[in-house]
Amino acid sequence: MTTHPTTVAAAVRLHQPARQVIATFDNYADAERAVDYLSDQRFPVGKVAIVGRDLEFVEQVTGRMNWGWAALRGAGCGAMVGALIGWVFGAFSWIQPLIAMLVLALYGLLFGAVIGALMGSLLYAMQGGRRDFHSVSGLRTKYYDVVADVELADRAPQILTRDNRRE
Repeated sequence: MTTHPTTVAAAVRLHQPARQVIATFDNYADAERAVDYLSDQRFPVGKVAIVGRDLEFVEQVTGRMNWGWAALRGAGCGAMVGALIGWVFGAFSWIQPLIAMLVLALYGLLFGAVIGALMGSLLYAMQGGRRDFHSVSGLRTKYYDVVADVELADRAPQILTRDNRRE
């Protein structure tokens, strides 16, 4: 845990008090524990926030893309959408709605898989080999700042430091 005397401007929080960083953590779980401890000590945590800092966009490559994978991924997406649409239309049947839902969901699954495979292949062909891999992307935060309104920010580090001395 690191303590900063930095005051964060209230540019995003119009007409509300400025906030000050009271502690910095390397992971969210530690920041969450600190706020939970402040809450246990009757600190007004409604005036506290956990702010992720230094965001990174990370794209993890999971494998090579080819015609088969493009068609299979398209078929999977199309099958789910088709089954859902078929199930919804089957629910509106007046005569034996359960059977109609199952039959239409099955037909939707098959029809959606075929259309999805064709669309996946078409989209892969349109890329022209520019992206021959598939990946999962997301945001990752390096640091988590626990911030509090300026008028309360002096008390919070004292409470958190008191906790560290006991351990």
